[in-house]
Amino acid sequence: MIEFNKVSKTYNGKEYILKNLDLTIRDGEFVFIVGHSGAGKTTLTKLLLREEKLSSGTLHIGKYKLERLRNFRVPQFRRTIGVVFQDFKLLENKTVYENVAFALQIVGTKKKEIDERVRFFLDLVELSDKADSFPSQLSGGEKQRACLARAIINRPDIIIADEPTGNLDPVLSFDIMNLLVRINAVVGRTVIVVTHEKQLVDHFNKRVVTIENGEIISDKAGGYDNAQTI
Repeated sequence: MIEFNKVSKTYNGKEYILKNLDLTIRDGEFVFIVGHSGAGKTTLTKLLLREEKLSSGTLHIGKYKLERLRNFRVPQFRRTIGVVFQDFKLLENKTVYENVAFALQIVGTKKKEIDERVRFFLDLVELSDKADSFPSQLSGGEKQRACLARAIINRPDIIIADEPTGNLDPVLSFDIMNLLVRINAVVGRTVIVVTHEKQLVDHFNKRVVTIENGEIISDKAGGYDNAQTI
């Protein structure tokens, strides 16, 4: 469960980026976060990842109370979240298999388990045939699928996709979004997609939270409010 309660974020104690934000996301939900550039989406994402601290209010994610979270516990907390970035952030000198396995290696997972899990998740994102390829040998869509596998390999409670289709053409964008929907259904994890792509949001019948000037102006359970524009 993710619970924002009267969360505000200011800079220099004056400029409000988020203001008195209340938002609850239940375990296993799929939620789009939408809004114009500068609306507060990026700041909200940074708060979820504890890259920024709240100015006021409370933010609880599972057992973690982020307004009280000590810095030395942040790495442990972040292991509960998988992140998919717009610009991929794959390690260019490692194969797809090695990129996905790396997240398990750094936490000391046994080699046999690493192999089983990497192969399972590469199959889930339909990338098994590219296991030995390097990022430079992949298309944009294949790179993003590798990022998805890497984000979920540690079985995080939450997956945050920050503009995951921003560098892809429309057809590949739908493919990636369909994969996120599949992962949400198969793996059963909470998925939060931050995007400005109205066509994608309209296509998927999911909850849509719209932010404007740091405040939630719409929260639709089954689709985007077409009276608004992203």
